[in-house]
Amino acid sequence: MMKNIKPLTFEYLKNANNSYLKEDKNTIVRHALLSSPLDTVAKSADYQSETRFAFSIDNKTMAATNQKSSGRCWIFAATNLLREIIAKKCKIANFELSQSYIALYDKLEKVNYTLEVIIDLLGCDDDDRTLQFILSNGVGDGGQWDMFVNIVKKYGLVPKTAIDESFISSSTQGLNGLLNFNISRFAGQARKLFQEKGVDEVRKLQKDFIDKTYSFLLNAYGKPLDTFSFEYVDSDNKYHIEENLTAHKFYELYIGDVLDRYVSLINAPTKDKPFNRSFTIKYLGNVVEGKMVKHLNLPMNRIKQLIIQTLQNGELVWFGSDVSFYRDREKGIWDDRSYDFQSAFGLDYAMDKGDSLTYRASAMNHAMVITGVNLSSDVPTKWKIQNSWGTTNGEAGYYIMSDSWFDQFVYQAVIDRKYLSPEELKAYEEEPIELKPWDPMGSLAR
Repeated sequence: MMKNIKPLTFEYLKNANNSYLKEDKNTIVRHALLSSPLDTVAKSADYQSETRFAFSIDNKTMAATNQKSSGRCWIFAATNLLREIIAKKCKIANFELSQSYIALYDKLEKVNYTLEVIIDLLGCDDDDRTLQFILSNGVGDGGQWDMFVNIVKKYGLVPKTAIDESFISSSTQGLNGLLNFNISRFAGQARKLFQEKGVDEVRKLQKDFIDKTYSFLLNAYGKPLDTFSFEYVDSDNKYHIEENLTAHKFYELYIGDVLDRYVSLINAPTKDKPFNRSFTIKYLGNVVEGKMVKHLNLPMNRIKQLIIQTLQNGELVWFGSDVSFYRDREKGIWDDRSYDFQSAFGLDYAMDKGDSLTYRASAMNHAMVITGVNLSSDVPTKWKIQNSWGTTNGEAGYYIMSDSWFDQFVYQAVIDRKYLSPEELKAYEEEPIELKPWDPMGSLAR
């Protein structure tokens, strides 16, 4: 039982009602909310002139892509970054890498990884917090940058012309639900088998589940691919074809060692995460024995400096943010100044960034690509973003983030290690501090 509880009384409600009725503003807001959503009522045009699509640094990139009804933004953002490298080499005007190919093997590896975690936890109680966290989150579409690297390093890349989208790859809710139900069933069966017959029988059950999962995923995403041809016409109208390529050969020819150079940076201003230290998250990953998910925590101003350096050199930046707040999807704008919830409702979304992480008000949930920035006296005012929600919103699928929004809701950015100082690189390469599985910096971009 809770101690010192104070229930709401009818006397309080009577006084509150009287106070409410005395405020004319409440009548106006109540009438507005009768036929309008909260965001519309709180919308402000005071800073509209500062969110025009004009940037002092604007790297020209290809058309925005569309993840459709799936949580594969991190894959789309990563392949959008890599396709620009390939397009420059081959002088291609528009091109996509296969997101389905990556998603297929990510899903397979995630299932195996999750089963391995369940097996690792066989000796714990059924209501163990870690076990319940793993089962509650299950296997979904979301991911982190290092998880993308793991899949590409193991399975390579293919162009979208080799493996296109299927209905299921673009609409994954049913697939994920069926997989996760069976993961929970595996957990129950495995724990009983472990008690009765030992871990060897659990391993047999695991193999059977992986076999069925792989067949299921191939049905959903497409049959295995041995070789393919890469065929295109360049900007000089010259035809090219590279035949009998494998996914690994394609990756080696057109990407090379690029992925080995990237480092994941986070901005987590919380008491438990000192700056200039590296971190990892227990039980977060996809490929067993693959690269661990690893982050270097830096102040936001330093992360911005590194992003601007990257953009000035004509390179792009994969990043993760929380896109739940202050969003105008139709116009393609994220700007905290464009909404005034406080004046309308007496409530708003203002909160210290560290507190918002600690108390679970906000965390990274979406990955995109930074392609440009506007600088005024070398200070950023707004950022140009390539999203993966199609081309019907924003400026043909491109979005703007105000710099103040960027400060509050951007949590991760991936930077070439060549831009880091020797001290930062040393801090990244040190043995990371391991965070608990449910730490907010282990959240996935969807």
